[in-house]
Amino acid sequence: MDDELEDKIFYQAYMSQMRFLSKFAMGISPLNSTMAYIWKLLRLYCMRTEVIVFALLCIVFVSYLHVLELWSQNVMRRVGHHFGVPLYSPRNRDRTSTRSPAERNSWEEIHEYGAVYAVQGRRPRMEDRYVMASNIKGTDVTIFTILDGHGGEFAAVFAKDQLMDRLGKKIEEAINISAGKISPIPRRRGSILLNHIEPVQSGENEEKKTDEPPKTPVSQRRNKLKKALSQDDDCNPAKSNCSQEQDSFLSKLSSIRLTKESFLKTTNKAVKPEEHDAGYYVDRDRKINFGKMVTDLVLLTDYELVEKAKKYENVAGSTLLLAVLYKTQLIVANVGDSRGVMCDGKGNVIPLSFDHKPQQTRELKRIQEAGGFVQFKGVWRVAGILATSRALGDYPLKEKNFVIAEPDILTFELNDHKPKFIILASDGLWDTFSNEEAVTFIKDRLDEPHFGAKSIVIESYNRGSVDNITVMVVTFKDGRYQIGTSKN
Repeated sequence: MDDELEDKIFYQAYMSQMRFLSKFAMGISPLNSTMAYIWKLLRLYCMRTEVIVFALLCIVFVSYLHVLELWSQNVMRRVGHHFGVPLYSPRNRDRTSTRSPAERNSWEEIHEYGAVYAVQGRRPRMEDRYVMASNIKGTDVTIFTILDGHGGEFAAVFAKDQLMDRLGKKIEEAINISAGKISPIPRRRGSILLNHIEPVQSGENEEKKTDEPPKTPVSQRRNKLKKALSQDDDCNPAKSNCSQEQDSFLSKLSSIRLTKESFLKTTNKAVKPEEHDAGYYVDRDRKINFGKMVTDLVLLTDYELVEKAKKYENVAGSTLLLAVLYKTQLIVANVGDSRGVMCDGKGNVIPLSFDHKPQQTRELKRIQEAGGFVQFKGVWRVAGILATSRALGDYPLKEKNFVIAEPDILTFELNDHKPKFIILASDGLWDTFSNEEAVTFIKDRLDEPHFGAKSIVIESYNRGSVDNITVMVVTFKDGRYQIGTSKN
């Protein structure tokens, strides 16, 4: 009986459904529009809760795949590389589709003697700039420069254009004076007319010199290295001068008022540095003092940058790492925390510069004497703002003399070191590599097209660097240090 009752119920339900469908079908007259019929079908079969939920899930899934397009392409590229088969996206078969995220926003420059590779990385914009200029204006001088901007590109671009232009002209004139091609311009000191190649006589200086032992080039470089190393003492919070520093200087915040609004109202009281003629930097032995030349031009460029930045209310700044290669001399000027290292003929790692950090003893003392303070916010920062104690631009902090632009100069005689290569890079690299690690990494990749510069940049990105990364590698072969001339 139960089975018969079940059959009857099923039969009646089936017949009811069929009558409903037949009535629906018979009710469609030729006069009704096709769209009305389609709408009824959609309403009957498609506009159900389960159908709508399924459709939404499909949309979300497709959107998710679209967002992860780069990831899927990288997976396919790795699979193809593993099986030795090049795989390309069917929609885009050019090479850029197989690039890693680090390579997509990249800049490169390759020469016979070296290369530079730069990536924007995880920053919203590229603020690094660089210069590789050999045989400047027909001279034997080569310039390598790394500029790491912060707070925008303004300072780095300005410094690159103005400083490189001035430096190129001064170098050309100084080389011609040194070679005797042009006569120096006489200059005045007080009421006495002097020539640039005449020594300045000073009784006091001579007395001091008689008490001191003669300085050889080796002893001078050793003293410079010791002086630079003495600046690396960190500000230890456990020390009394650091633990009490914040309390003593926070009380001055009300008068300092380190806010953007007050910065824009400050006025620069600094005196414009004097610009000397090129003969000023050529001594009586016709040797060129590149260190003094670079220092003067950096300070002059910084003064003009600050003036222009105030006019446009731009608070951007930039570090500077500049190397001048002339004959067998390498002169390195550093302002900030970009860094250079050398791999000598024995494979030893030799620093070409030392970072200017606010917690260093010398820098901390200078900042405190100017009425400022150093505060720890992830890293030690000048007034809790800037992570480097020296930079070009940054006029609000420059106004208070908390940050300065005076470069440290180190000079290297390449015949003494017989270097294999040098590395110049912005701090985006040094956030993930030590000096020793970088030299070891490049040493194994000098046979690559970029001499290892591209590889180390991508490796730094993969290690998690969040900054722009610019790396320049310059190689020296067979003990030849002049670049871009016939004398190589």
